[in-house]
Amino acid sequence: MTTLLRRIVFVLILITIWEAISKFDIFPAFMWPPLIIPNDPGGVTILKTLVNGLMTGQLIEATSASLVRLFVGFFIAVVIGLILGYLIYKYKVIDDTLGFFVTSLQAIPNIVWMPLAILWFGLGVGSVIFIVILGAALSIIITSSAAFKSVPPLLIRVAKTMGSDGFHLFRTVIFKATVPQLISGLRLAWALAWRAVLSGELLGGSGGLGTLLDLGRSIQAMDLIFSIIIIIGVIGSFIDNFIFVRIERYALRKWGMQTV
Repeated sequence: MTTLLRRIVFVLILITIWEAISKFDIFPAFMWPPLIIPNDPGGVTILKTLVNGLMTGQLIEATSASLVRLFVGFFIAVVIGLILGYLIYKYKVIDDTLGFFVTSLQAIPNIVWMPLAILWFGLGVGSVIFIVILGAALSIIITSSAAFKSVPPLLIRVAKTMGSDGFHLFRTVIFKATVPQLISGLRLAWALAWRAVLSGELLGGSGGLGTLLDLGRSIQAMDLIFSIIIIIGVIGSFIDNFIFVRIERYALRKWGMQTV
């Protein structure tokens, strides 16, 4: 049985168990709080809501809006993060100042910045993208600077002895030596960016899955809420397993750190 088939069977088993609990009232209300995991709707009802939302285009439109904000914000965060990460690695004065400041900001949850983002950019796409950039860029700065610092000094000295310097040294030695670590850092940063998108939409009211999730909360539509949660989980799993994991494996094989 393949891994994909095992996962499908596991999900179907969970839906079956939930549906059985929903239809036969296996647990009393005090053991199964209806507002936490409702008996009605059950798993089948949620799947019907999910399919109906996809067919009408409501969930597709919200998902597309969230993904556009994710990719725009993440791309900007990658550019900023790699540049500042390299500068922190390259210059001690920047490491002592900006590096310390970035580490301090990393300890602050992304959602804390949402009130300021709304004041600066208003209720809309701008505030959401700002939260995405902030959340992902800080992580990339820290991981990339740490990756550059981990390059063995012997490699750099040997390259310089052979005439490599400047951008050529960075491209042929430093960057290649840190590719696996950089990919792992980007994998972590994208997960933070995905959470930041949803958090920003949840509070910023700018459309997307987060806003639709808040709508489901306000009208107590538990089937809609769980449908959106399923979409969020599926997208997160898809991007992680089919994009970043494959890129990471390719890089490890290319650089001789993994044979299979």
